[in-house]
Amino acid sequence: MAFLADALGRIKPSATIAVTNKARELKAAGRDVIGLGAGEPDFDTPENIKAAAVKAIADGKTKYTAVDGIPELKQAIQAKFKRENALDYDVSQITVGTGGKQVLFNALMATLNPGDEVIVPAPYWVSYPEMVSLCAGTPVPVETTAEAGYKMTPEALEAAITPKTKWLIFNSPSNPSGAAYTRAEIKALTDVLVRHPHVWIMTDDMYEHLVYDDFEFTTVAEVEPALYDRTLTINGVSKAYAMTGWRIGYGGGPQKLIKAMGTIQSQSTSNPCSIAQYAAVEALNGTQDFIPKNAALFKGRRDLVVSMLNQASGLTCPSPEGAFYVYPSCAGTIGKTSAGGTEIKSDADFVTALLEEEGVAVVHGSAFGLAPFFRVSYATSNDLLEQACTRIQRFCGGLR
Repeated sequence: MAFLADALGRIKPSATIAVTNKARELKAAGRDVIGLGAGEPDFDTPENIKAAAVKAIADGKTKYTAVDGIPELKQAIQAKFKRENALDYDVSQITVGTGGKQVLFNALMATLNPGDEVIVPAPYWVSYPEMVSLCAGTPVPVETTAEAGYKMTPEALEAAITPKTKWLIFNSPSNPSGAAYTRAEIKALTDVLVRHPHVWIMTDDMYEHLVYDDFEFTTVAEVEPALYDRTLTINGVSKAYAMTGWRIGYGGGPQKLIKAMGTIQSQSTSNPCSIAQYAAVEALNGTQDFIPKNAALFKGRRDLVVSMLNQASGLTCPSPEGAFYVYPSCAGTIGKTSAGGTEIKSDADFVTALLEEEGVAVVHGSAFGLAPFFRVSYATSNDLLEQACTRIQRFCGGLR
């Protein structure tokens, strides 16, 4: 009898974590490696947020809390949803988890039965389909194109919906492509969803504040109030507040769903870190003035990377509206051989040879459900980005 659960056979390890670990190993072995694999801002957590955490420790806020969040944090989230998204949630409609990932997982675990389908536009964050599979659901990828800005069309959404569809997972701005949907584009999708009352919507708004060129962020329940009662709006403090390691995510949605998610959490992790919760209260209630400053820095990095990658032989790189990723096509390199003798048959071959020959770590597009592309995270300094892109240009220039 096999010792490990059958469920493990349904999922793959995270490709983004694997790339980051591989880069760390090479660095530890003395290699000069520039890691562009991790989706993590290089900025430090702001001082006022760190001070709130220190105060929480000094005040003895180190005990168990309510399973799905302290009242102060739920009230801060309630105010944030009202202030920034025009969404009214009672505190009983709000849940706090150990990162946005847990909130997503809790929702899927609480709702999916074997055979239930979940629509996931591709390219997608690597964890979406794996979490669906782990919860016994069936991920239904819907491929997008670079020409369409990596955005799912209403026609493609309509074609993917079946009687078994339970959720659409909707991520804008997107990891890995940076694509962000305009209000009109979201409205076109919600018009489809209104016609299918059995389909629920899970919106991952984690990159809400990282948008560029006067782009205006909107979220599904804000655009189409008719979907409010079947939308779970998910966000967190990781990206905008440079708090990835603090592990605080949250969601707002129908009370019956939030209660069910709390039941799952009560029997898995219980409450998120108490100290991180008090820090998140300060993040949401305190000054927000650093957010546009950080976004402006990210925009400059985006422009640098897009420009330099488009000068690399065989690559084409669209300029995304948000997040801190670009998703270039490496189709022009397929079938060629690298200077080190590697035949490039796929995007996985491309990124492996790039790491081994030039010491630049990126993630292959097939991990995100759309090939032949690769993801570059530009959440690092301009100097390192320039060095990395120069190496990518040199690598591509050496292909024959």
